[in-house]
Amino acid sequence: MTSFRTGTPHEIVERALELSRADGTVVIADEESTANLRWAGNALTTNGVTRGRRLTVIATVDGAHGTASGVVSRSAVTAEELRPLVLAAEEAARQSPAAEDAQPPAGVRPADARFTEPPAVTSPEVFADFAPALGETFARARAGGRELFGFAHHQVVSTYLGTSAGLRLRHDQRTGHVELNAKSPDRGRSAYVTVPTDDFSDVDPAALDAGLAVRLRWAERRVDLPAGRYETLLPPSSVADLVIYQHWMSDARNAHEGRTVFSRAGGGTRVGERLAALPLNLWSDPAAPGVEGFPFLVARSSTDSLTPAVSVFDNGLPLSRTDWITEGVLRRLPTTRHTAGLTGLPQAPFSDNLLLDAGGTGTVSDLVARTERGLLITSLWYIREVDPRPLLLTGLTRDGVYLVEKGEVTGVVNNFRFNESPVDALGRATEAGATDRCRSREWGEYFPRTAMPALRVPEFHMSSVSPGV
Repeated sequence: MTSFRTGTPHEIVERALELSRADGTVVIADEESTANLRWAGNALTTNGVTRGRRLTVIATVDGAHGTASGVVSRSAVTAEELRPLVLAAEEAARQSPAAEDAQPPAGVRPADARFTEPPAVTSPEVFADFAPALGETFARARAGGRELFGFAHHQVVSTYLGTSAGLRLRHDQRTGHVELNAKSPDRGRSAYVTVPTDDFSDVDPAALDAGLAVRLRWAERRVDLPAGRYETLLPPSSVADLVIYQHWMSDARNAHEGRTVFSRAGGGTRVGERLAALPLNLWSDPAAPGVEGFPFLVARSSTDSLTPAVSVFDNGLPLSRTDWITEGVLRRLPTTRHTAGLTGLPQAPFSDNLLLDAGGTGTVSDLVARTERGLLITSLWYIREVDPRPLLLTGLTRDGVYLVEKGEVTGVVNNFRFNESPVDALGRATEAGATDRCRSREWGEYFPRTAMPALRVPEFHMSSVSPGV
């Protein structure tokens, strides 16, 4: 018998399904490979590659009081460990109460033609052009009196999903990004940028460094400002920081039960209400160019918390475009099949990408040019929830808050702690740039596929001054 460590994922899925004696079984095999580069002080420090596999078995058992589920997930499962893993999932199901979210299996459709093919992988070759360009960038930065720190990471995950009902699905997800931090020799000035990529062919480290060099020059003049409310320009990455969290907290059931900012006073949800004056459109689409995601639902466990609920019983459901906000009006909230029935809302599974458009054009620089006086924030950090009911968040600015006066950046400003609700901030936004693919600094590791515009938000609440560069 072939071991999971050396066998193909589809063989392991099929073998696990053969071993199962549960009334229903879902098997998910994930094969992951990564490649990375790290650098500090204008020199590469480390590089490496990793490979990993994880198997998740979801067993369902029909009882007198309903259907129960059991989930067991483990890494590096060998052939000898496969039967005990399947048995453990079945035993977990037998020991569990009937699942509230139990649903019939997802409908069967033709098997993915690539289901039996080997998984996709990455390797150091993904950096074949990027690494030499990075070396040249180090030399320019050194000559310009800048120190560069950061890393590049590339990940490929092949996911194989099989069910006892007959589904055989497979998806390859490529995800990469660069984080680059430039500092002055005395470490008193700092600027940061992060960008997403699928294969590094579209990342120009020299251009990233040039942009950071401009910010370091802006920071040669420092202006201390008090806490208060300021007209604030948010780049796409910072908009993503806020909108991702808003989406995570938009679960339909929690809204229906009166626990979130999307709950309607008196009962029900705010679906159908206008949230923003700008013609904001927020949607998910697995086929969206540049941010393509899973075309089917993968749930390795059922969750029922403040984050959008997912259900193991929905595994394999096809995903398509879902419009969450249209022309500023809330249209959908994430639902499972179960919570759609509870709330009376349409079925709208949670997806793994998010796009926001407000009909704007141009870049952050264009917004700066039209600003009489305000703040330009380049990155947010350490964002945490203060109050779930209004979705009040707090967080810090880092690596560059700049003062804009009469259409020009005139200096760097001290850092702040902010207190804001993303729903309120979107509602107050008065101008937007063009939508660009971007990466959230705070949540990019967990939710990397986003496209957002820059936004102008009046009265952004800087609640206190924060130390730090």
